[in-house]
Amino acid sequence: MSAADSPSNRYDYVVVGSGAGGGTVAARLAEPGRTVLLLEAGGDPLSLSDTRLPEDYQVAAFHAFASENPALRWDFFVRHYGNDERQKKDGKFTAERDGILYPRAGALGGCTSHNAMILVYPHNQDWDDIAVLTRVPSWRAENMRWYFERLEDCRHRPPYRWLQKILRLNPTRHGFSGWLTTERRDPRLALGDRDMMGMIKLSALKAFKELGDPLAQVGWSIKSQHDPNDWRLVQSNSFGVRYTPLTARNQARTGSSERILDVAKKYPRKLHVEPHALVTRVLFDEDNRALGVEYLKGERLYRAHSNPSSEPGETRQAFASRETILCGGAFNTPQLLMLSGIGPGEDLQSHGIKVRVDLPGVGKNLQDRYEVSVVNRMTQDWNVLAEAKFDTSDPQYREWAADRRGVYATAGAALVVVKKSQPSRTVPDLFCLGLIGRFKGYFPGYSQLISAHHNYLSWVVLKAHTRNNAGAVTLRSSDPRDTPEVNFRYFDEGSDTSGEDLHGVVEGIKFVRQMTRALKSEKIIAEEELPGSQVQSDAELRDYVRNNAWGHHASCTCAIGPKERGGVVTSDFKVHGTRGLRVVDASVFPRIPGFFIVSAVYMIGEKAAEVILADSLGQ
Repeated sequence: MSAADSPSNRYDYVVVGSGAGGGTVAARLAEPGRTVLLLEAGGDPLSLSDTRLPEDYQVAAFHAFASENPALRWDFFVRHYGNDERQKKDGKFTAERDGILYPRAGALGGCTSHNAMILVYPHNQDWDDIAVLTRVPSWRAENMRWYFERLEDCRHRPPYRWLQKILRLNPTRHGFSGWLTTERRDPRLALGDRDMMGMIKLSALKAFKELGDPLAQVGWSIKSQHDPNDWRLVQSNSFGVRYTPLTARNQARTGSSERILDVAKKYPRKLHVEPHALVTRVLFDEDNRALGVEYLKGERLYRAHSNPSSEPGETRQAFASRETILCGGAFNTPQLLMLSGIGPGEDLQSHGIKVRVDLPGVGKNLQDRYEVSVVNRMTQDWNVLAEAKFDTSDPQYREWAADRRGVYATAGAALVVVKKSQPSRTVPDLFCLGLIGRFKGYFPGYSQLISAHHNYLSWVVLKAHTRNNAGAVTLRSSDPRDTPEVNFRYFDEGSDTSGEDLHGVVEGIKFVRQMTRALKSEKIIAEEELPGSQVQSDAELRDYVRNNAWGHHASCTCAIGPKERGGVVTSDFKVHGTRGLRVVDASVFPRIPGFFIVSAVYMIGEKAAEVILADSLGQ
């Protein structure tokens, strides 16, 4: 049931955006009986018109193709540097768009409809830091863990039961019965591929040696079954060899979209989903109370869409008797706030926008991971990719469709190692991911490198807990259909004057090279193509990182914190200077949390819904 079918355009709550934050909030508010309108600029990913779309969406190994599927992709082109000369050294730079591709999704479920489905728990320090900043105990790590247990359902994850029985283990993972199902990669995947078995064995042994205390590492691996979300590992800030839990149900993608549709089916008179609705501004009364939103109804109206429409769209309004909740993400939420007159006053006036709340922090504090690839060409193709074209004609797809097994039931990760870039760090900050594919970052057509080449191993070095917060999202124009301007101001242009981020990425490259050294001697790897054997010194590696790094976890542009320190929202997600308006998405974090941000966004969605419902009882 859509809003157009409902008896009025008035609801208890209007939620803008259906990603990990918005979908979670909308569903939780509807379940106890509140009426909720959920507005999404895109459509249902399984009903949009594209012949590849169901498979691109559902199959874990197709996530790169989902991000370039024309039916649901939003292409942002962002700057890593303000300096043109520095920016153009990056081979991923698209001159005609004056930026580097940053894939987003315009679909129900937001970016959970095309992400790699990896769900890794944040570090406890991430939550404790917010608790210290806000002086609100409910943000402490011990309390935040409850929200994760409330959402994750790991009962269907196939554990190594034979190992538990032999060693009489009593795992602490009790099978949380939440709504977001997680599953593990099939451990039998590598058995038929000699080179993959060799790669995993040699790389894991080298990782154990490099990380120190190999016996302790093996012990933790057995106890936790390499699960990065095991509470014992989280509490101890442990590092080592891990696997990647995937948000999948029966080895097919699940996420915010499934959650929304399940609740809308169960409570059709409470949760109303309005697709193809591009919100253009928040409506206020004279006391700065949010009354609801104005939006354009129509398909492909936002110009980030791969094929934007030239139609004007139909102007509509929706009203919230209780609250309006913005969940558009780190790019679109600050854009919507600024279009509504909330943001840096001078910037708004330069676009002819009347200033409602002069809030300088809106769009500032933009943060992301740094990522870079060490790309190796193998001596021969991976056996598991024989005849693979990454479409429905493949034997690998037929295996997935029939039994939900094989390489297509994975996100392409063969091995993961979590470590510290330097021993003095309090928490691990490097997530080293071995992918069986050719991947060097995002640019138009990047997914074709994966389908066209079956003889590559790419070690992606992900640097978390970055220090740089100098990026910004600013308005390109006052037209809500235009994308904002985004500049991350990497490395030397950013706020990390110590160079810690750059040093950390370089250390990650050195580490994965240690793991691939044995593969070269065993003739499994033929050549390192990137950075290349000619790039060896720290200075050369730093240049390589400056010119090739990317990210895909944008966050922190509407940060929790006091207004005088650049904060945009309070500890309970309320926008400073307004009433009845909250933000619940990746933009609210003061510092970027953990390794993969989606887990933290799901968690704050659960927390925000609890806070909002509690507040409603007093109204």
